Amino acid sequence: MKKNSIVLFMILCFSTVSLFAQTNTAKDDRIRVIAIFAHPDDGDAKMGGTAALLAELGYAVKFVAITNGDAGHQTEGGGALAKRRRAEAQESARRLGIDEYKVLDNHDGELLPELHVRQQVIREIRNWNADIVLGLRPNDYHPDHRYAGVLVQDAAYLVVVPNVTPDTPPLTKNPVFLYMEDGFQKPNPFSPDIVVGIDKVIDKKIDGLDAHESQMYEWLPWVSGRLDQVPKDKKLRKEMVKRGYVERGSLSAEKKKALEKWYGKAEGSKFKYAESFEICEYGKQPTEAEIRELFPMFQKK
Repeated sequence: MKKNSIVLFMILCFSTVSLFAQTNTAKDDRIRVIAIFAHPDDGDAKMGGTAALLAELGYAVKFVAITNGDAGHQTEGGGALAKRRRAEAQESARRLGIDEYKVLDNHDGELLPELHVRQQVIREIRNWNADIVLGLRPNDYHPDHRYAGVLVQDAAYLVVVPNVTPDTPPLTKNPVFLYMEDGFQKPNPFSPDIVVGIDKVIDKKIDGLDAHESQMYEWLPWVSGRLDQVPKDKKLRKEMVKRGYVERGSLSAEKKKALEKWYGKAEGSKFKYAESFEICEYGKQPTEAEIRELFPMFQKK
């Protein structure tokens, strides 16, 4: 009886290991997306809708904040604020449905494009085995945003070089690198090469932003002088976020044209909300057919 129990236990263990291996293999077959930015909440604002859509399609999606956000508040700071913002990031990941939201332990407001941080970025991209890497453009009002953009740019070629950051195996292919949208015009304006309609997941995007309470309802309103206008009611707060962080950017004629290109004129003309991306020259240069494969919500031609 004892012998039979041991055999049964071994069979169960083998079955569990086999199932785990099969699950991991399936996950490894997913298209893998990583967005790297300066602060917890940057990614949510720039591409929370696209992240939610890709997650729904079964993509492996990861957010990485290079700094821990420990300076982004008017009355809190340091380790306590960093801990709070990490917790907000985890809650946002849950609401968006993405795989992971990692916050690195570099100080907010002190980010520089130094070698050790570049190595951190290279490791994140390699360890995720990324097919698509999204970063910020290196022209922005906030130095952390600028340098986060530079760090991702600097990693774009080096992720395939074995002798750079040799403690982490290099990628065998250079991913597609994309910039997330901004409104800055100098030295060069943003180009909406890829535009994703996010009407289907607009509520998920708002829920993701809403998870960052320290930013949406405390820090950012304080910076803009509108802290006294933040509603107490949770529903009204979300409406404020939608009004302030989503609807303020109306679709330009250029973006509408891009939506019609990718979705077809009939479908593309229906969208009210969208997120845009510019192809970075430093990574793989995808053809239109490859873009449609990477973003299967687009109509095939």
